[in-house]
Amino acid sequence: MADASSFYITTPIFYVNDVPHIGHAYTEVAADVLARWNRQAGRDTWMLTGTDEHGQKILRTATANGVSPQEWADKLVAEAWKPLLDTVDVANDDFIRTTDERHERNVQRFLQKLYDDGHIYTGEYEGYYCVGCEEYKQQSELVDGTGEYEGQLVCAIHSKPVELLHEKNYFFRMSAFADELLALYEERPDFVQPESARNEVVSFVRRGLEDLSISRSTFDWGVKVPWDETHVVYVWFDALLNYITATGYGQDDAEFARRWPAQHIVGKDILRFHAVIWPAMLMAAGLDVPKGVFGHGWLLVGGEKMSKSKLTGIAPSQITDTFGSDAFRYYFLSAISFGQDGSFSWEDLAARYQAELANGFGNLASRVIAMIGRYCGGEVPTGTEAARTEADEAIRRIEAEATDAAWQAIERLQIHEAIAATWTLVDALNGYITEQEPWALAKDETKRARLEAVLETAYHGVGTLAVLLSPVLPKATAKLWTALGAPGTVQEQRIDRAHEWSVGTHTSALEPLFPRVEATE
Repeated sequence: MADASSFYITTPIFYVNDVPHIGHAYTEVAADVLARWNRQAGRDTWMLTGTDEHGQKILRTATANGVSPQEWADKLVAEAWKPLLDTVDVANDDFIRTTDERHERNVQRFLQKLYDDGHIYTGEYEGYYCVGCEEYKQQSELVDGTGEYEGQLVCAIHSKPVELLHEKNYFFRMSAFADELLALYEERPDFVQPESARNEVVSFVRRGLEDLSISRSTFDWGVKVPWDETHVVYVWFDALLNYITATGYGQDDAEFARRWPAQHIVGKDILRFHAVIWPAMLMAAGLDVPKGVFGHGWLLVGGEKMSKSKLTGIAPSQITDTFGSDAFRYYFLSAISFGQDGSFSWEDLAARYQAELANGFGNLASRVIAMIGRYCGGEVPTGTEAARTEADEAIRRIEAEATDAAWQAIERLQIHEAIAATWTLVDALNGYITEQEPWALAKDETKRARLEAVLETAYHGVGTLAVLLSPVLPKATAKLWTALGAPGTVQEQRIDRAHEWSVGTHTSALEPLFPRVEATE
């Protein structure tokens, strides 16, 4: 059962150099489901997402399209990134842009503090830079190019050539925090999750940290360094600060104290920024480190990481236009173990939609509502204790067990386990109805009491499912809640006590929650 503490969760802020694909939507939906679950458990919950709009990559993209960086960012945010949230039904509390005045002003405030406290110095750096990652790369992170890039070193992630840069920049003394970071990982073993991600981070820091170049002087699209306006702040140093500038750092101490620290959900390719650089920055500023950093896996299409540059990117609307946003949310969060890579295929999506959503949950809900309408005139049976059997009590126990197991899984950020725990109740109820045969009981008036006991048990179980699945399937469960005749909204029910939901008195017709669809590629 949840306590009354706050829960602040973030996605990364996404580059606006291109439109979103399903990999971005996967991150958004995962954070949204965790936020909804915690919000419905009575916690003071806040979900933040947004866009990263500075840096060389954005400047080059805008220039190539014949517009200013700000014009490009405004267009992509309005036409692609904010609409994505509606497409996959994300209920974020805030959307921050790194071009927001509230962000830029307090990035400068944070940087000035580190400079005043002696954590920043002037130096020179030469190295291979990947504009796609906006990061200097170690030799071990580069591979030999093939095809048109044969004979060149390319980024192992983007498969694009890196550039050899030599710059005089400002540096953050990150190496001074290596021991403190290792102590953090030791004292809080769940700070970086999953375990594979933690091992990678610990190994990286143990090999030794270099100081971090945190400014650029070869272009001007970014936040100005407050004491030297010939430099702009390195895009990652700027971007990471969004998590605190969005919640009051530098301007609203009470709000900042209420929200921070946050649980970060990120893709594993940006894990080091969040689990190494970011906590070191916070340590230098004398601020609390995040609650935790969870690095989820990649979505793979044809065995390759989702990528627009490799033409494997799939727009979320290609899925939602056919299957709906609920199916998108359910599929990616149940079919993939959260924290591991997962392969996407249209065939698997269509099969799971039909078997698990349409036939499993949707058909169950429709049958129960229809039988109460047919056999009880829509009046929900009550007071059937005398006619109950062990089979009914078993369903009630499974409701409580599923509620508890799902909540414990969410506390561990294991969304797929929470859905699997909930599905034990779907399967149990389908089996229960098959065994109890209410349609047969309805033919014998002497078994009326038993019929009502079965329908009351089934009705209650379906209501528990509506509550437990509401963070994952918000549209379908809202329709089901109305059909159950339950008071208020399903989101007003405590999800950590889902099996204690407030029942209704009369049901109403329920349209198919997951209609038959013809999948197209």
